[in-house]
Amino acid sequence: MAILLVAEHANDSLNEATAKTVTAAAAMGGDIHVLVAGSGCKAAADAAAKIDGVAKVLVADAPYYANRLAEPLADLIVSLAGGYDAIVSPATTSGKNVMPRVAALLDVMQVSDATAVISADTFERPTYAGNAMQTVQSTDAKKVVTVRATAFAAPGESGSAAVESVAAAADPGLSKFVGEELTKSDRPELASARIVVSGGRGLGSHEAFEQYIEPVADKLGAAIGASRAAVDAGYMSNDYQVGQTGKVVAPELYLAVGISGAIQHLAGMKDSKVIVAINKDEEAPIFQVADYGLVADLFQALPELAKELGSRGY
Repeated sequence: MAILLVAEHANDSLNEATAKTVTAAAAMGGDIHVLVAGSGCKAAADAAAKIDGVAKVLVADAPYYANRLAEPLADLIVSLAGGYDAIVSPATTSGKNVMPRVAALLDVMQVSDATAVISADTFERPTYAGNAMQTVQSTDAKKVVTVRATAFAAPGESGSAAVESVAAAADPGLSKFVGEELTKSDRPELASARIVVSGGRGLGSHEAFEQYIEPVADKLGAAIGASRAAVDAGYMSNDYQVGQTGKVVAPELYLAVGISGAIQHLAGMKDSKVIVAINKDEEAPIFQVADYGLVADLFQALPELAKELGSRGY
């Protein structure tokens, strides 16, 4: 079996979701070739070559791959698909944009958000906002799969796969990159952070996030997240949303503050290793998934927590 894995990268660096997706691909069996499509992406290709389990890295370097536009990238993947039994990608924003196009062009089904690999053609994935797990088997000759990377551990980085160039597919010219506005932060990236401190509608304002959430996050070296209710209310921007329609996280520690625990939010964080909830409502659904719960007024509890962390050298 031959597997083509579409790398997630920023040209000069490789997203760790790529390595975790290699673990999922390895469970399917067979040789794994990683496709790095970008512009000036040698650094990302070299990083991919070091991932254990990767047999070969394919590099497609062209200006129109610089920003991972879906149409040219999908055409490239389809042009390479003939030699592969499966095409796999992390279920990131980019992966969710590109891979359905690939499946449609190949006229096959897509298995989305796989959280476990049972065999080369059978996968486990969440459904009903994560309230049930579904086992899906693909009978298509080519499997197209997106992987929820947070469900897999990253392999080692002692590999030395061969790196070779492949011809870029013609640019279909259906879209063009206009610009982007990126949130700049000294904190860890939300999707890959070891610790996440999230706030909900209970905070009441953006200023409350700054006054109560940020001091605790700063002391823990944590990323900041928010529930959909907090984002919809304008307390935080979409970049911070954790949940089914936001980012899926699985940190070592997830601190949920003023979050009731709606199904939509739980779908994005319930795989966290340790979940701590602070909420004044003892009946809040978040306590059903929390490892530790504190029924308290967050406006009193968070300053006390920040003070205690400070006294312990954080």
